[in-house]
Amino acid sequence: MIPVDARLDNTVLLVIDVIRSCAHEQYEDPQRDIRYTKIRQMIPSLAAFMTSFQRLGGRVILTTTVPWQERYLPDNINELYRHDPQARYWSGDTQGDAEQFCGIPTDGAAVFAKSSYDAFTNEDLVQALEQMAARYIIVTGVFGDGCVLATICGGFSRGYRFIIAKDLIETTDDAERQALQRHLKGRLWPLMYGTTVEAEHILAALAERSRDRV
Repeated sequence: MIPVDARLDNTVLLVIDVIRSCAHEQYEDPQRDIRYTKIRQMIPSLAAFMTSFQRLGGRVILTTTVPWQERYLPDNINELYRHDPQARYWSGDTQGDAEQFCGIPTDGAAVFAKSSYDAFTNEDLVQALEQMAARYIIVTGVFGDGCVLATICGGFSRGYRFIIAKDLIETTDDAERQALQRHLKGRLWPLMYGTTVEAEHILAALAERSRDRV
């Protein structure tokens, strides 16, 4: 059930980090079992949803990341990376290719770069939501067990209401990460953070409410 007060004029679609470093085959790391097949399978459905949402008159915010290198990141992430042998920066990418969007439309969307997992650490994004008078946030993107989770937690703590498009959120192919994401979608998010449904139900509800207001 989509919240009864959610309408196009108080709702924003937030797309988290559908960028090359989080989706493109070039940035996979099979030695560490980092593969993005499931993400790439999800992207066409997300792109279609974004287009349909905008055609209804909906507003879209996209997040990318700063270059994931030490000089651009906050101290707490750099400290974590120094002590985690599995963590690594993207190196040698001076053209910004890693941060480019991957397979999704960008026309008409506001774009913000973040230097941490939670999109709400970017105060310009927060100000944009305030200017849009956003009350509800439809969240989509990657990684479900990483930046999407952190953004949901951060935004909820700021008082935002979430509508979570569970079929438009993905993570790496890793079996343990997939299992964690299934738990988030099936248990944690609907219990603690907001309506968690398929994207088609979100579009249908908002379209109906838009017609009712005409």
